[in-house]
Amino acid sequence: MQNAPLSRSEQLLFLTDEQLRQGIEMMFFAYRGFTAYPDKILETYGYGRAHHRAIHFVGRKPGLTVNTLLDILGVTKQSLNRVLRQLVNDGLIDSRVGTKDRRQRNLYLTESGLALEKELSDAQRQRMRKAYAAAGPNAVQGFRTVLAAMIEPEVSTLVRDLLRGAET
Repeated sequence: MQNAPLSRSEQLLFLTDEQLRQGIEMMFFAYRGFTAYPDKILETYGYGRAHHRAIHFVGRKPGLTVNTLLDILGVTKQSLNRVLRQLVNDGLIDSRVGTKDRRQRNLYLTESGLALEKELSDAQRQRMRKAYAAAGPNAVQGFRTVLAAMIEPEVSTLVRDLLRGAET
């Protein structure tokens, strides 16, 4: 099997396979550390990371439709319905009939859901803040650039919209 020719950006920044492997491993370990504390909290509820992602994005965009959440999370409708049913039954998410389209379901965090979202996110924000401060602004911008380049093109519009909302 022949290697594909290097793109212009790959030629400008040549990394060995070992350096790339180390980057992949650093991502794994960073993610493990990033999710460790929230995982412990979620476990007390009998929840997993899918529940955390749903809570996060519903908290981020109150009134989000189920279909938009499906697009953001990139999961099956069956998988999301199982997670949402549990969160609604446990009183963390409120699912309301859409005001413009009664076929839509708009999702909101309840007071309990807001409290759980805050608890889950506080430790992650603290960890991120500490890492960003240690790395400095140029590294933070570089990190954001790398992450943005890794996002699948079909979800980039959704992500850009979410990120744009954070800056306003």
